[in-house]
Amino acid sequence: MSSQTAEPETVDKAFVEETGEQPRMPGHESQMDDKPDWEPRYPGSGRLKGKVAIVTGGDSGIGRATAILFAREGAKVAIAYLEEDDDAQFVADQIEKEGSEALLHRGDLGDPEVGKALVRKVIDKWGRLDVLVNNAGEQHPDEDIRDITAEQLQRTFQTNIFSMFYLVQAARPHLKKGAAIVNCTSITMYKGAPILLDYSATKGAITAFTRSLSENLVKEGIRVNAVAPGPIWTPLNPFGGQPPEKMKDFGKDTPMGRPGQPNEVAPAFLFLACEDSSYMSGQVLHPNGGSVVNG
Repeated sequence: MSSQTAEPETVDKAFVEETGEQPRMPGHESQMDDKPDWEPRYPGSGRLKGKVAIVTGGDSGIGRATAILFAREGAKVAIAYLEEDDDAQFVADQIEKEGSEALLHRGDLGDPEVGKALVRKVIDKWGRLDVLVNNAGEQHPDEDIRDITAEQLQRTFQTNIFSMFYLVQAARPHLKKGAAIVNCTSITMYKGAPILLDYSATKGAITAFTRSLSENLVKEGIRVNAVAPGPIWTPLNPFGGQPPEKMKDFGKDTPMGRPGQPNEVAPAFLFLACEDSSYMSGQVLHPNGGSVVNG
């Protein structure tokens, strides 16, 4: 038996930096030729008037559409983003054009200190927190499970589910009766995705987290729900979240025969964040182009 120390099978540190895969994700929406549709499609009706919301991954894609829709509905919105300063500033400008206020917070939410700092900034600025949207995520396609490194595995879980634990822990002292948490899971949790093994596993964890956290908080008057989008046209996929050769057919396998747009998903987050869904907790909505899934 060799006396050499074996290589560790897991990553022996609490925080893993971005993987070396290129291009780095989630990517800049400003650099996309075919830009996603983020604009709210109807006038606001004050459904979040006076509320304060955090939207993670709010600089682009579903997060961008949700943040701007929340602003149209009267919420002040804090945007958490990784490093895409141009996209984040664009969203802040749009929020202000809606007559509301924005706060930008740059950093990696897989680090618990980043989430704590975000919540502190929100409370210092606005004195309350009513809605937490956990939307930030990353994915790395791999045809073979043996190609998923320990670093990538931990990184994907760190970004997609650990960050939700960290943010809820930081936000919990400030969430009062009537507050709402909305998590972003995925159709991959229900249907599986053969090239997104680690990503799909995190989405299963998010759904279980949503249901369990709902049971934990419902008697406090805090509702917890989730949205499980299907294939949505956001920077995540063309910037490395899908193999390039698959992008020309992205979303065509849905019953509607096309990918969804972020502004077709944002209303689901709004519904779960406002009092329209006051009798719902522990549930999942499915804007997925017509695919029928259970749960």
